[in-house]
Amino acid sequence: MLDHINIENVLFLDIETVPQVYKFADLDETKQTLWDAKTKYKQRGEQTAEDLYDTAAILAEFGKIVCISVGFVKKEDEKVQLRLKSFAGDDEKKLLDDLNQLLNAHYNQKHHLLCAHNGQEFDFPYLARRILINGLALPNILDIAGKKPWEVNHLDTMQLWKFGDYKHYTSLNLLTNIFDIPSPKDDISGADVGRVYWEDGDVERIATYCEKDVQATVQLFCRYKGMPLIAEEDIVSV
Repeated sequence: MLDHINIENVLFLDIETVPQVYKFADLDETKQTLWDAKTKYKQRGEQTAEDLYDTAAILAEFGKIVCISVGFVKKEDEKVQLRLKSFAGDDEKKLLDDLNQLLNAHYNQKHHLLCAHNGQEFDFPYLARRILINGLALPNILDIAGKKPWEVNHLDTMQLWKFGDYKHYTSLNLLTNIFDIPSPKDDISGADVGRVYWEDGDVERIATYCEKDVQATVQLFCRYKGMPLIAEEDIVSV
């Protein structure tokens, strides 16, 4: 599987997002009304818009990115190394601009690919939307408008696992388990990111968590390709 893809041409990534404001009450009146309209179809029974606000981070219109972690694989003399890097902090525009510079400089050719777990449904569109909201230009690899499906250089380890089964969702945590890959979920979970950011202000902890997801995605990709897992001592932060 994936024999035609050179893993060195792939940039693996993961993002962590939080609500733009921590509590529903912190939204201005207009945003509260817009949030109510956006989530109306999800409200069940006595549920209100405020009850659903804990999902604000997953919507690019109401959330923001606080960390982007990337990983790339290098082969040198039969040695395979995974290099990890994170762009993290309170200034979303700066970290998006830093990512753009990386993509424009090093991942701008037809053979380059982006890969994330559930990237097609979440990471890639979320990044594109927040880049535009912040007044930045889309890098070519994220600008898919008008492109044919085979011209979109995006890989998704969750979609690859579907094998055409449209209804099938499989978490990264489950896949790492069944492929005997060390689980990245040894500290916080995605549900904790908002609290860790807004209450603790601990962006470094979020970045560590995000890098572990990238590491797991790379290892899963190796399993798909029938490659050995990358040794722990060959995984470095740069």
